[in-house]
Amino acid sequence: MNKQYILAVDQGTSSTKCLVFDGQGKVVCKVTEPLKTHYLGGGLVEQEPEAIYQNVLDAIKKCTDIFKLNGGNLANISCCGISNQRETFLVWDKDGMPLHNALVWQCKRSVGVCEVLKADGLEPLIKERTGLIIDPYFSGTKMLWLYKNNEAITNAVDNGEAYFGTIDTWLLYKFTNGTQYYTDHTNASRTLFFNLHTLQWDIEILNAFGLSGLNLPEIKPSSSLYGQSNFGGIFDIPVNITAMIGDSHAAAFGEGCFAPGTAKATLGTGCSILMNIGNTAKTSANGMVTTICWSTEDRVDYALEGVIVSCGATVEWIKNELGLFKEISETEAMACSVADNNGVYIVPAFSGLGAPYWQMDRKAEITGLTFDCNKNHITRAALESIGYLVRDVLEAMQIDAGISLSELMIHGGITANKFVVTFLADLLPCNLICNDMPDISAKGAAMLAGLNAGVFADIEYIKNLAGKNSPIKKGFYAENISLYYSEWRKRVGITGSLRPVSKRRQ
Repeated sequence: MNKQYILAVDQGTSSTKCLVFDGQGKVVCKVTEPLKTHYLGGGLVEQEPEAIYQNVLDAIKKCTDIFKLNGGNLANISCCGISNQRETFLVWDKDGMPLHNALVWQCKRSVGVCEVLKADGLEPLIKERTGLIIDPYFSGTKMLWLYKNNEAITNAVDNGEAYFGTIDTWLLYKFTNGTQYYTDHTNASRTLFFNLHTLQWDIEILNAFGLSGLNLPEIKPSSSLYGQSNFGGIFDIPVNITAMIGDSHAAAFGEGCFAPGTAKATLGTGCSILMNIGNTAKTSANGMVTTICWSTEDRVDYALEGVIVSCGATVEWIKNELGLFKEISETEAMACSVADNNGVYIVPAFSGLGAPYWQMDRKAEITGLTFDCNKNHITRAALESIGYLVRDVLEAMQIDAGISLSELMIHGGITANKFVVTFLADLLPCNLICNDMPDISAKGAAMLAGLNAGVFADIEYIKNLAGKNSPIKKGFYAENISLYYSEWRKRVGITGSLRPVSKRRQ
């Protein structure tokens, strides 16, 4: 019997990763292909649609070449799963030609649009129906900006000839030569157009936005058959695409967030903390958003999410703009070379502050500088801010869910920094589990694809495939951690104390 393999595409903000997994969930080969992002000033962030598609094809070609070089047979790749950067979207015409560059999730151009929507009293409707808040982070407000400011898009929408898609939809459309136009529950739930309760596009919201003429993809579960592709001729026999899912949601599945109260944090350019809350949506009163965690053809799990806008992006900014170090790998030693942050705190609101504050017009701040501060203190303050933001989100999230977490699972590029991980372990009251699998989003997409394709029997089988890492040892920074966090709360503007978390544990 031939072995079965799964192709996984993880299309991210700064790169595309392509991996091949075997039937035991192990990585056989991997390629990372960098992707260019255009930062245009004034908070505008874009990517080129064709560049995204070609970037993905290049990653698939290089990965499958390695697979073949190692003796693999492409005919044994039975299915493909796609995870993608969320909220980033584009619009194309009836001929499949993009009408504008893709607007990236980081883009802030719709701040004014959000103010108008709030003034019109739409926020209660949006929150109740979509689980989200009116904010530039989510796709819908930027789509409305395009509609109001780009004549070609205005005309295309009004004539019913504009096709909206998040990156998963765009890739599927391209992979299938325009024959398949779908998205999944998770990506749909990030647009401001999706009704969490009906699991369909919300016509009333689209009408309120003036976007009733916009074409939207059909919505399917994350683990579904979406179509077939030979990926630009790379495969002789077309491969079934059997999963599409937003990258943070894919990571939740890859981490094993299968039951209410299980939670993960992705520490990357930004940070997404997702907690599975079961089969019923819960509205947040503490700055979280409600979203779809992941879905199969017979199950939909919901989640509470805290979105941190600047995580690794803060460290990148210090490297690129302040020049305090040449390589990000240097920051761990720099932070450990000083006893503490010497009173320096960074509030990393470079693109505003996300959860639990949602102050998107706020600017970044470096406070507490004195003549006896040096670059190591500033670097340490940047790394510490990651931990503070994670704790702020977790405290608010546990109140909303009524659950006191016993552990948080973390992954992502920042977890390579042992200072961040150790500091976070002492900062959090729960155990911290660091996954040594660096491509957990790709793994989640692959597991969902294999589930639909029959490579894996069921979720219980997937759960048993992976072992569990031990908690990160606590105690190294425990002595002063409460003082550090108290000072952070003052700098970020949190006064008083949060309501206590329910004693119930999962």
